[in-house]
Amino acid sequence: MQYAEHETGRSVVVPFAAVVLAMLPAVLDQTILATALPTVAADLGRLSDISWVVTAYVVAATATTPLWGKLGDRHGRKRLLEASLATFVTASALCGAAQDITQLIVVRAVQGAAAGGLMTLAMAAVGDLVAPRERGRYQGYIAATFALATVLGPLAGGLLVDHAGWRWVFYVNLPVGVAALVGLSRTLPAAAAGRPTAPLDVHGAALLAGATSALMLACVWGGDRYAWDSPQIGALVAATVALSVALLVRERRAPDPIVPFALLRRRAVAVASAGLFLTTAALFSVVVFVPLFLQTTTGASPTQAGLLLVPMTIATAVSTTLSGRSIARTGRYKRFPVAGLASMTGALTLLAATAGHPSRTITAVGLALFGLGFGLVTQILVVAVQNTVERRELGVATAATGFFRALGGAVGAAALGAVFAARAGAHASQVGPGVRADVIDAVQSVFVVAAPLAALALAVVLWLPEAPLQQRAGGGG
Repeated sequence: MQYAEHETGRSVVVPFAAVVLAMLPAVLDQTILATALPTVAADLGRLSDISWVVTAYVVAATATTPLWGKLGDRHGRKRLLEASLATFVTASALCGAAQDITQLIVVRAVQGAAAGGLMTLAMAAVGDLVAPRERGRYQGYIAATFALATVLGPLAGGLLVDHAGWRWVFYVNLPVGVAALVGLSRTLPAAAAGRPTAPLDVHGAALLAGATSALMLACVWGGDRYAWDSPQIGALVAATVALSVALLVRERRAPDPIVPFALLRRRAVAVASAGLFLTTAALFSVVVFVPLFLQTTTGASPTQAGLLLVPMTIATAVSTTLSGRSIARTGRYKRFPVAGLASMTGALTLLAATAGHPSRTITAVGLALFGLGFGLVTQILVVAVQNTVERRELGVATAATGFFRALGGAVGAAALGAVFAARAGAHASQVGPGVRADVIDAVQSVFVVAAPLAALALAVVLWLPEAPLQQRAGGGG
């Protein structure tokens, strides 16, 4: 079944807007909450456990992403998208009403699991609505919306905490979510789902969730809560390996495996997944360490450091939008991630070379160059994957891209954090008022490691096949 009635831009606008609105609460959640965490800790107590408020969400979202993709393919994305959004909204209300930190952490895990469905199913729903040749353009609109949300999220969080209380950081999701539910119900067409020919691979899903959770926790806790050589991290790594081996054995026998190894053997999917993993790992060198670098070396306030990231955000939105329009016009897409990763590599090399002589201007130029490159990579690789699969595989293929992006972020943050920790404090001399030489050296080392990650991603993406983009909605194939 093809959605011929949804192939013109005008007829797609309303259901597409409803899909974007459905994704928005999950996008805003993390940026808004970051501003409120100190207040939440002061109100609910147990400051040592406040990191779980973020960790529970991130781990649950990553671990459940493949399952949502599979369920959407089997039972229809519209129903599952509505269910995940309703769960997210309900969990938001319960988070706002939490009376202690334990309640908040538990409900945050539920909210994270729902967020995994929101992002995966919404991206796949765009594939149902829009022909592959047009997807780059619509992915650009999504990226622009998310870029704006990223900039406005911390500001909105601060205003809500100051004038309404931290609970409204969660309650604000309710009107947005309800509006999105109404929009999805009334405007999003229900794609015909394939009739399942085998039972759901529950055992595979459980093994995948366990392996992912163990790996994510090792990445989040390693070098922070526990030393990398501690028994706790060792146990998590061992659990990751054991569960992964069990998953491989299980999926070879499952009639309808939750992990699509056959799909991952396709060149486009394998290249895009590896590229997304490495790209997101490199991204964390900027979003985590540049604000710290600016504050500790140039004297920028937290607000100023945040504002200096705006050029990168705007550049990302601009390059994604323009590349999407070009893809719609020409049908060609491979050149964009190649150029984007070359730009990211150059930007990180520039930041590494100039970190020893801190400058807000040079850093802003490097960030803008990085943003221009990043905007040409992630959404385009998702389009490339969606173009090579059948409609019945659209959800699980989209979930695979989201899964590897999340893993890349976790592994990248852990690895680069370890690099930073190893260098910071090594020679804590002052090179100026309030400026420590070890911080400069540590951040410079992070960039030195991140630049080859981007270069490796570039080398991987050179192997991306460029299949003709389909001009009808649904999968490619």
